[in-house]
Amino acid sequence: MEKRCADTQVKGVSTGTTILAATFDGGVVIGSDSRASMGGEYVSSKTINKVIQVHDQIFCCMAGSLADAQAVIKAAKFHLSFHCVQMETPPLVIAAASILKDLCYKNKDELQAGFITAGWDRKKGPQVYVVSLGGMLISQPVTIGGSGSTYIYGYTDAKYKPNMSRDECLQFATNALSLAMGRDNVSGGVAHLVVITEAGVEHVVIPGNKLPKFHDE
Repeated sequence: MEKRCADTQVKGVSTGTTILAATFDGGVVIGSDSRASMGGEYVSSKTINKVIQVHDQIFCCMAGSLADAQAVIKAAKFHLSFHCVQMETPPLVIAAASILKDLCYKNKDELQAGFITAGWDRKKGPQVYVVSLGGMLISQPVTIGGSGSTYIYGYTDAKYKPNMSRDECLQFATNALSLAMGRDNVSGGVAHLVVITEAGVEHVVIPGNKLPKFHDE
């Protein structure tokens, strides 16, 4: 008979990560690192893009269980496309965030996934929403999440200013990700950033060796 240890656990892949989003004058920046971990200790991938486009000018960052987050995003894209057909107009950012919130809340006992949703729409302009692991929805001008966020709360509070310019906000997001990736053992790789404005979407990828340095490494 096969013997199994009673304390053996199968650890799933998680996005042990740093994710963030911040609004600026006329737009929003959303970004993350590129690592996925197993059990919060072993880095299983250095090339995960956790900034996912759910509609033309709406993106989300995922945290928690990678498989759970990907399943929720897949379902959210389906619901959002159906919503667009019904409304005959591009979706609002709050609509995308609400769909993610409903999926997380209704499946809170089975899923372990949280999201930052950011984008621009014709009604409210640039917006950022947080969907917690249990399905709570919060609107904030700037937010950070993931395992690396614990290292940069002070930096975020001190350096974020409302109505920053695009370049100032992009530099703020880059610095925040670099600081978190330098301290968190399961955050790292490259920085994926997306700038969203009324004019469109701009993707920015910064390799690890091009990120700003704030201490000797």
